[in-house]
Amino acid sequence: MKTAFVFPGQGSQSVGMGKGFAEKLLEQANQILGFDLKKIVLEGPEEELIKTEIQQPAIFTVSVAALEESRKQKAELGTQVAAVAGHSLGEYSALYSAGAISFEDGVKTVHLRGKFMQAAVPAGEGAMAALLGGDRDAIINICKGVGGVWPANFNSPGQIVISGKKSSVEAAGEKLKAAGVKKIIPLAVSAPFHCPLMQPAADKLAIELEKITINDAKIPVYANVTAAPVKSGAEIKQLLVKQVTAPVLWEDSIKKMIADGVTSFIEVGPGKVLTGLIKKTDPNVEVKSYVEA
Repeated sequence: MKTAFVFPGQGSQSVGMGKGFAEKLLEQANQILGFDLKKIVLEGPEEELIKTEIQQPAIFTVSVAALEESRKQKAELGTQVAAVAGHSLGEYSALYSAGAISFEDGVKTVHLRGKFMQAAVPAGEGAMAALLGGDRDAIINICKGVGGVWPANFNSPGQIVISGKKSSVEAAGEKLKAAGVKKIIPLAVSAPFHCPLMQPAADKLAIELEKITINDAKIPVYANVTAAPVKSGAEIKQLLVKQVTAPVLWEDSIKKMIADGVTSFIEVGPGKVLTGLIKKTDPNVEVKSYVEA
């Protein structure tokens, strides 16, 4: 049986996450970042935690702490993991688990990544919406036809997120409904992630990634951009830059891992968002969270 670890991205946070196992690592993050991340994570307020530049290092730190805790509880998990993947921000946690980046470099980089993504588009000009139902190709074509809006996340069968200019996301709505999308849910996000409007953030991130060491991964990391396994540190660096503007091919990544022999997934980090998406993608595979593992 092949097991894969998967790591959550933004939206999985909650005040108090990591209590009882992440305190030490959060203190380490405080020293690296120069502000009290631990206090925000454990005590809130929520409006501070949901800020992109806070949320990204918070989820990364708690995910890494959860990984280390699960390794302590079941040491054999550390050697039996056949592959890893992470959803957007979660890709950095996956890279840490595969030995490609250090905690210090990871937490610094995702904090800056959050700042760059937040600053890329003026507040109120961008939007994202989750689409339930509808044909994948039809959604892609409608976005192309409207312009200024792009598929951002292919999360699971029947769940795609679109991103772009607020006016374009709204303009696509009626056409998407006519094409069979059952429900359009506007997302409470601070910027339009994973679309070409994020190019300024990608350019700044590329400069920061040149300052850190990215090692070859010890186990395959299934990249968001390609849904294919990668181990080369140089290739990982290029993909992390592209990831900012490219759609997250999550459904494709899960299907590819299953095709490559993965039969069990363990979600490591706060929340259970990925557990639900994986079950929708293939109800026959085993999915657990690290607490149940």
